[in-house]
Amino acid sequence: MSKTLLQVHNLKKHFPIYGGILNKKVGEVKAVDGLTFSVKEGETLSLVGESGCGKSTTGRLIMQLIEPTDGSVIFEDQSLTELSKKQVRLTRERMQMIFQDPYASLNPRHSVQKILEEPLIVHGIGSKEERKQRVKEMLEVVGLSSYHAKRYPHQFSGGQRQRIGIARALMTKPKLIIADEPVSALDVSIQAQVLNLLQDLQKKFQLTYIFIAHDLGVVRHISKSVAVMYLGRIVEIADSETLYNGALHPYTKALLSSVPIPDPTIQKESIPLSGDLPDPSKPPQGCAFHSRCEACMDVCKTQKPTLMEVEKDHYVACHLYEEDKQFNDK
Repeated sequence: MSKTLLQVHNLKKHFPIYGGILNKKVGEVKAVDGLTFSVKEGETLSLVGESGCGKSTTGRLIMQLIEPTDGSVIFEDQSLTELSKKQVRLTRERMQMIFQDPYASLNPRHSVQKILEEPLIVHGIGSKEERKQRVKEMLEVVGLSSYHAKRYPHQFSGGQRQRIGIARALMTKPKLIIADEPVSALDVSIQAQVLNLLQDLQKKFQLTYIFIAHDLGVVRHISKSVAVMYLGRIVEIADSETLYNGALHPYTKALLSSVPIPDPTIQKESIPLSGDLPDPSKPPQGCAFHSRCEACMDVCKTQKPTLMEVEKDHYVACHLYEEDKQFNDK
C-alpha cells in the first residue's frame, strides 16, 4: 500500500486589501480558504477550476513560496509551515515545480547548461564534471539532445522550452513535482506530447504529481484523483473515473459539459454557467456557487456546505446531498 507523501490541512491564504487616505486594511481576498487533501506516493492529484479559483496559489503555498495565513503542509511527515526559511530551501531538493510559462520561467541570459545545473549548485550536489554529465542525461531523458546545453532559451520552441523546465525540475531527483498548468501555453498538438512525457517520467522515477489545470479534458488520463476548486475551496474530490463518469456537484457537471468531444456523432448536453466568477474579496454568502447554480435552494444562500463523503472516497460540498447523507447514516 502506498505511503502518504503530502498532507494539506485547512490551508488558507488571505491577501489584505489596503485603501483610503491612510492606506489602511479595508478588506481581504480569500484566495485559498480552507483546503484539506492528501497525496500518496506515485500518484497524481489534479487541481482543476476556472482562472482565479486559487489553484496556482495553492501550489505556491505547498512549495512555501508564499506564507500561508493558516493551516499546515506536511511533506514526508515533516510540517513545512513550522520550518525556518533555510530548512524549507533544503526540502526543495525533494519537491520541485514546473511553471506555466516555459519562457518567462527560464533566464534568457543563461545557457541551458547553466539553467539546469543551478539547482545542483544551490544544493551542493556533485562536482563540476558530475553536474555537466547530469545535465546531458536529463536533456536526453526529456527528449532533447546533449548539444542543446550550449544554446539559450530563445533558440527553442515553446514545447522544447517546457521540456527544459521539466528537466530542471528533475535535476535534484525530487519525490514531488507541482506542475502549474504546464501545457496551457502550448499548442494542442504539443500538449499531448508533454503529457505523455510526464506520464513516462512518473513511471521511470516514481514521481508524485500535483497537476494544476483549468481544463478537465487535459487531466483525465494523467490523474489518479481530481479535486475541483471554486473560489478558494474544494467543491468535489474523487478518483478520476468516478468524477468523469458520475460527477455530483453542479459546478463539476458544468465544467465537464464544456469539454469538447472529437466525435461529431455523440450528442452531449451543454450546461452553461450564468454570470462571472464572483469577486473573491466579496464572496457570496452561504455557498459561493449559489449565484450561478440552477439547483440553488434557500439554504444555499445562507449556509456554507461542508465537504462530506457521499460515496466511498467521493467528497462533495453541496446542500443537495446533505439530506441524502443524513438519511443514509440513520
